[in-house]
Amino acid sequence: MTAHEPRGMFGVRGSGDTSGYGRLRPQATTVDTAVRPYGNYFDAVVDRLATVLAAGDATPSYEDAVERVVVFRGELTLHLSREHVSAVARALRDDEELRFELCTGASGVHYPDLVGRELHVVYHLVSITHGRRLRLEVAVPDADPHTPSLCAVYPTNDWHEREVFDFFGIVFDGHPALTRIEMPDDWVGHPQRKDYPLGGVPIEYKGARVAPPNERRSYN
Repeated sequence: MTAHEPRGMFGVRGSGDTSGYGRLRPQATTVDTAVRPYGNYFDAVVDRLATVLAAGDATPSYEDAVERVVVFRGELTLHLSREHVSAVARALRDDEELRFELCTGASGVHYPDLVGRELHVVYHLVSITHGRRLRLEVAVPDADPHTPSLCAVYPTNDWHEREVFDFFGIVFDGHPALTRIEMPDDWVGHPQRKDYPLGGVPIEYKGARVAPPNERRSYN
């Protein structure tokens, strides 16, 4: 694991500031690529996925589809190339030995310092048949924030992908109706990105103006 120093985090003590303007800088970690054996059922899942992809004429190879494998805190994550995320998801869903038939949602993450890989989408899969869990993670550049939608494979991702689009600006190609779901249609920007002004946008509600957090009084 390697350490880095994120900025603009919550949790500062002693000032009464709960807005994040205290600029707390806690130490965080990034997780290295896992090496075999992965442990638990993880090796069986990865090996079976490689076999299924190799057997299909229209599917990519495992090496082309999977960029790296991460095992952290007892959880398995496959980092995928965006070109092949749909094929991998379909293989994970349909193969009898894998049978990840449920996707519980999609999450967005913004890493401003990862040049060319700033925006990430994380899908959370569950195999009810085999009692297993798996995460898929896809990275896209801020300059080209496109990735295929998984709605055709997991229809329940409809609203989840809309939320990621709304809050992070990631465009899911092939989504049946990719519109904002939380913010107004004419809202400018994506509020969960790290470069979005934290509390710096005045909020208007039925004619009343709510000041940004950095302009409010302290609550000591």
